Formats: sequence, structure tokens, C-alpha cells
Amino acid sequence: MDLLQNAYSNNSNSDEDELENFKQVQRKRVIFRSENISKKMIKSSSSSSLKTDNKQEVLFVPGRYISKRERALIASESTVSDSSQSSMVITTSSPVVGSILDSDIRADIASSLRSHGKGNPQIGRTPAKLSTVLNSHSKAVSAIQWSPTHGHLLASAGMDSVVYVWNVWSRGQRKARVFNYHSAAIKYLRWSLDGLSLLSCGYDCSSRLVDVETGIQRQTFKEDQIVGVLKFHPGNSNLFLSGGSKGHLRLWDVRVGTVVQEYMRKLGPILDIDFSVDAKQFVSSSDISKSNASENSIIVWDVLRQIPLSNQVYVEAYTCPCIKYHPFDPFFVAQSNGNYIAIFSSSPPFKLDKYKRYENHGVSGFPIKCDFSLDGGKLASGSSDGCIYLYNFRSSELFGKIKAYEQACVDVAFHPRIPNVIASCSWSGEVTVFE
Repeated sequence: MDLLQNAYSNNSNSDEDELENFKQVQRKRVIFRSENISKKMIKSSSSSSLKTDNKQEVLFVPGRYISKRERALIASESTVSDSSQSSMVITTSSPVVGSILDSDIRADIASSLRSHGKGNPQIGRTPAKLSTVLNSHSKAVSAIQWSPTHGHLLASAGMDSVVYVWNVWSRGQRKARVFNYHSAAIKYLRWSLDGLSLLSCGYDCSSRLVDVETGIQRQTFKEDQIVGVLKFHPGNSNLFLSGGSKGHLRLWDVRVGTVVQEYMRKLGPILDIDFSVDAKQFVSSSDISKSNASENSIIVWDVLRQIPLSNQVYVEAYTCPCIKYHPFDPFFVAQSNGNYIAIFSSSPPFKLDKYKRYENHGVSGFPIKCDFSLDGGKLASGSSDGCIYLYNFRSSELFGKIKAYEQACVDVAFHPRIPNVIASCSWSGEVTVFE
């Protein structure tokens, strides 16, 4: 400011000299103002008002002659700098775009949510009616999941690096939250066990935990690999397991923000993981690292001892993009790129059932996922032909097929409370709900 005051206090009898001096001062003022604007987020409002007061004192020094050309320049510069200042202010849109409350959802849905899925789910019944279409993703949707505690909320994540939270049956704005914290495509997301937070991961080599109510990112967990999948520990919501492109499996504690256990083995990229119901074991699926070797494609791990219980579970030369434990029975299934779903015992020696499989749908290299209904009686799968396939888990019989999309149906998710309601997403960026 001393430089500005000294410059303005120079008395010149020549308008031309005076104008030249003024231009030099104005350039310094613009630089000075730009620097202050860039620091505005950490400056107090009192310092901002002080800066404004000083500027007024500099512009109007008592007893100093101001020529017409100077006055014109002052007016011109003031207009330009004001518009420049407004364009330099960085504005971030709020992630809160709608309500996450269930106060305006359909009455029949509200009643079903209150009943907590009681009654006969009718195993042979196929969700036939397209209930809701949710379009906002600009690229493929990679994962969806219903909230475990707030059944009217559905989360979706996509290759456009955006996470959406949908108030599915709202009569008003269905898009409730928009999270743009990832800097690259998102591969997976999961709700916390209490339904208050969302954890997502992707190509920016990080997992990010976001508070759904406030929209604030609480924590970031950085890795040295693309994080392809993650799951919360079913018995401890402070722990989650992640797997990535370098084959690293890590158990994180959100309370300290660090890795507390690592499961070491020379693996290819991790495709999927899932915990057993009792959380004593988990299964990992990885890409086959050698062209003719399927060893390690599916491994059953002991969570506490950090050792493989078996790595000879699946010996066929196909990768498995999805692993799912049955919610009650001692089995888990694996979606195979051989265009079928294989079933395994979840007890040692973790044998493949060679006499039963779920086939008719296609995988064709897409990350096609599958899901069990809340009673465990139905198994749904996406498909490369854009359909949802519904199988009877006991008999492996196909009892339903829903044409949902023109492109691949990537993920499917049965509602955790309401029978015969299923959500799905597509490679073309659509999210739909069928009843």
C-alpha cells in the first residue's frame, strides 16, 4: 500500500506523464488485488473491509488533480476488475440437492418399509413393473446398493466419477445427494452398516468415506493401486477390506485411517471380495496371472490369521467378477466369465458343486454382478444382453427374465426389506427399479 500511496502522491504537470504513472500503479493494484482474492478463503471479513477502505483512500487523495483520461481509466478499470474478481471466485455446488427423508414417499412403500419385509416373499414371483428410472450418470454405472437402514435410499456410482444417492419413491426431487469427491472413475461403493455413510473407491487409487446427511467427505484412504472393490466388516463397522489392481488385500480401520492387516500372496488384480456371515472368513476373486494357471483365482482366507484356507477352490480357466455368500446357508456363489454362476460349499474343503450351476445369462467380459434375495430363495444376475435373470436358488431353475436395457446390465440389488423389488444399472448409465 505504501507503493500505491507514493505513486499517487507524485505531482506531475503533464497529463501524459501522469497517465503513464497511473497505468503502472493500476497494474500493481490489479496484481495486489488478485493475490488477495486468491487468499480470500483464509482471510477474515474484517481484513477484507480494511482493504476496501484503504483502496478508497488511495483513489481519492485530497487536493490531487485527476484528468478526464484518468477518470475514464478509473471507471474502466473498476468495471473490468470487478468482473474479473467475480470470475475468479471458485464456487462449489452443494452435494445436498434433495431430501433423504421418507416423509413424501408413496404410502404403499412406506407401509412395506414399516413391516420390515414380513410375509411370504413368493419365490416364483417375478418383478414385472418398471417402477422408477433414475437418469443422471453420463457414463457406465459400475455399482448400486440399497441403504441397509433407510430402505427408500439407493446409492449408485459410475465411471463419470460421481456418486448419487436417490430417494427412490419420493414424490418430489428423487436425486437427494451428489458426491463429486473422486478425481477418476469409480468402481465400487458400499453403505456403512448404520446407513449413515458411503464408502467408494476407484481409479484415483483411493477409498473415500462420505457422511450422507451433511455431504461432507470424512476420510480418504490412499493406496498404491487402483482400488477395485471394498466391503465393510459385517461385525465391526469401523473395519473395511479393500482389494486392487496390484493384488493387495488390506483391512483398514477408519478410526485411525490406516491398514491394520494385509493379506499377502502374489495375486493378479482383485475382482471381488465378500465376507462370510460370521465374518471369520472372506473370499477373494482375482484375475489369473498366468495364461494357463487358474490357481489363486478364488481364495478362501482366514480373517484373523491372515492365511489362505484354500486356493484350489476353482480350477477352471475363467475369472470371476463377482463373489456372493448366501445370507443363511453354508454356500457362496461365483459369477464366471464362462457365462454361468458356480456354487461352492463355504465349509472346508470348499468344494465346487459340479452338478448344479446357474446358466442362461451372458457375462462376455463385463463386470456382471449377482445378488441374493432377502430370504435367500432367489438369485438374480445381470447379463451382457441387458436383461435381469432370476433363478431359484434351490433348484437353479430360471423362472424369470426382465429386459431392462439395450446395453449390458452390470449390477443388480434386491431390496433388503421389501420382497420382489430389485434395482439394476447398466453400461449405458441408467439406474432402474422394478417391482
